[in-house]
Formats: sequence, structure tokens, C-alpha cells
Amino acid sequence: MTRMEPVPASPAAGGGTDGASLGTRFRVFPQPPYVPGYEKPEVVWLSLPPGRITAGPADRRMYVANPVEPKVPYFFPELPPYAGRLRPPAEPGPDGHFDYLEPGTDGFLDAHVYACVRRVLDICEGYVGREIPWYFEPTVDRLEIVPRIPEWDNAQSGFGYLELGESDRADRRSCYGLNFDAIAHEVGHLVLLGEIGLPEDGEGGPDFLAYHEAVADFLSLLGLLHFDTALDRLLRRTRGNLLLENELDRFAETSNERQIRTFSNSLRLGDVSREVHDRSRPFGGALFDSLIEVHQALLYDRGLSDIDPRRFSDLRRQMEPSLIERALADDAAAYEFRHFAVKAALAEARDIVGEALVRSWPRLDPYDLDFATAAEAFLVAVDRGRGRPFAPQIEDCFGWRGIFEPT
Repeated sequence: MTRMEPVPASPAAGGGTDGASLGTRFRVFPQPPYVPGYEKPEVVWLSLPPGRITAGPADRRMYVANPVEPKVPYFFPELPPYAGRLRPPAEPGPDGHFDYLEPGTDGFLDAHVYACVRRVLDICEGYVGREIPWYFEPTVDRLEIVPRIPEWDNAQSGFGYLELGESDRADRRSCYGLNFDAIAHEVGHLVLLGEIGLPEDGEGGPDFLAYHEAVADFLSLLGLLHFDTALDRLLRRTRGNLLLENELDRFAETSNERQIRTFSNSLRLGDVSREVHDRSRPFGGALFDSLIEVHQALLYDRGLSDIDPRRFSDLRRQMEPSLIERALADDAAAYEFRHFAVKAALAEARDIVGEALVRSWPRLDPYDLDFATAAEAFLVAVDRGRGRPFAPQIEDCFGWRGIFEPT
């Protein structure tokens, strides 16, 4: 998790013949490469054009520093820049792109970690429509990214840095630098701090830390849903029915069976302890339910599903199992005729909920942040944005969990 010391959703496509307006290409694993179905990285476009991302990779807001010797993780008051020897930086290809780098070769891990960080920042800035500042500026002017610390089973972000260790799996592919979820979670902390600030005591309001965990988890989910590989895999596996348990329910997978956290829970605020991660689960679950509700409403409105979520205050738990089974009656071949329409609805639901979440942050005060005020800010952003038609459903998602009393 983030060490809190006291102190455009997609690149814009254009018509340039050289491709510069499309951004810079990298290769990223949507999930760790040991997860079946995700063994190959996906080519993604980052917002900065070729030439704006230099060797490192580096740009004006962040840079990769890969130490030669294993470094000691930062601990306040130690701050970047790292003073030891560094490995040679990953270089762009002759065309300015980095997607020529193959997994396992020199420079790939550096490029992969950089691309994950920049992609999450691109997504959040795309939702809010402007640059999101680093909370540690101007004391530290750029984020230092340390892609791998051997034999350190952790990942953390803090005042000017993001550094990644490795899990206890036996192979090198287990390093957190190849785990988009883990990286996105840490970037989530950084962008949230950039928008709402850091209280001087590092703790803030009663739910400041728990809200951070819920948001960081959910941003990693939103990031996953920006990969075609992930969208196609989960929709084809479920035939477009996300009421089932699937990849969306998994966070930071360490194998195909084991999962660290799940958004798919029925926890109310009164069911959890004050421990930060436990307390974050009802709010994260409400965000997840909001995504599913909006997606299902879009499917119904577009004639792609017979299930109208507006008939339920808690869709996934009130609906009869037989109704879910009937919705899955079509075989895979029949689903293929609807796949791209279902995929478009999920991308729209992702952006409706993600945009409202990011745009709710300026309404929050870190010194008195609790889940009720965070939910109210989120609902205001929903009502003032594209999510307005779904506001009553989203309000129910937070109301039945005891986060606030529904109106």
C-alpha cells in the first residue's frame, strides 16, 4: 500500500500520416503472464507522441531507475533520486516506439512498468479532462519508478516514488513489475492524493485510508477494462453476463484459482472491522455493483438482455438463479453475433462510473473524509454527468450497504 508520509481515457486518434497523433506504442500484460489467457502482452498506445518519451523510459513527469545492486526500499525521510548505479535505460526504437521490446529481454521490464504507470495516469486524466498533479510537487518534480527490488515481497508508492518487489513464486515472471493490477493500485493512491491532498498527520478523516484502498483497487479494475484482451476474454467466457463471478471479481491474482481481494461481496458497513483493507470492502463493492448495474441497464435498453436491473435494489443477489441460467442459455456461437455490442456497453459503463469517480474527488476534504460524504460526492458527479439516467440504481448500491440512508 502507499506509504503516506506527512509532508484522456484513451489516447486521441488523429489523421497524421506518421502516426504521431496516436501516441507511443508499448507492450503490456493486462494480467500477470502466468495467468492462463494472458501469456502474451498487448500493444497499447500511450498519450505522449514519439520523441516525448525518452530513454529510461522517461518523460517530464516520471522516469524509470533500475538499480544495479538491490536497493533498500524507501522509508521516510529518505527520498528520490536514487544515488546508486543504474542499469542501462530502455531505449525507444528508431520510430520512437517501445513495442519492439520482447518479454524477458533487457529493457522490457522497465518499459512495461513505465507503460502501466503512464496508462493509468492517462485514463484518470482523460476522465477529469486535465492534468492531475503529483502531490509531492514541487519538492520532488518527477515520479521515480523502481521496477524491481529482488526478494522484497511488496509494492509501495510514496513521496516521489513507486517501487516494486516480487512475490514468492519461483520464477522471474512473478515480479510485481509484470502485474498491472499491483502497479495500477499504487498509481491509484498517487493520483487520488494529487486530487484531494494529503493531511499533515497522514491519516485524515475517519475513512480517509479505507477510501484510498477502495479507490486504488477500483482504479486497477477500470484499468484492466481498458485492455481488449481482458474485455474479450471475460465477455466471451461469460457470454456477456457479468452477473457471474469472473475476472472482474479478481484483484491482483497470484494464480488462476487464488485471489487476494474480491469486489463481489455482500458486506455492509456494519459487517466489517476498522482495519483499513477490511473496511474498504463495502465501498469498493458498491462501486463494482454500480458498474454492473449500469452495464446491465445498457444491455436491457439496447435489446441485448431480458434482465431489467431497475426491478431490483440489489440485482446480483435478488435475482432468481434460474433467470441468470436462462440468460446464459445461448451457446457461444449465438453470443458472437452480440459480442461487439455487449463490449461497447461495458466500455460505456466503465467510463460512466470511472468518470464520475474521478470527478468526485475535488469535492472531498481529506480531513473529514468518510464513506457517506464520499458516496454523496460520487452521486453528485453521477447526476451531473453521463450517469444521470442511472443515478437511482447507483444510489441503491450504496444505500443497502449502509454507507448512507437512501433518499
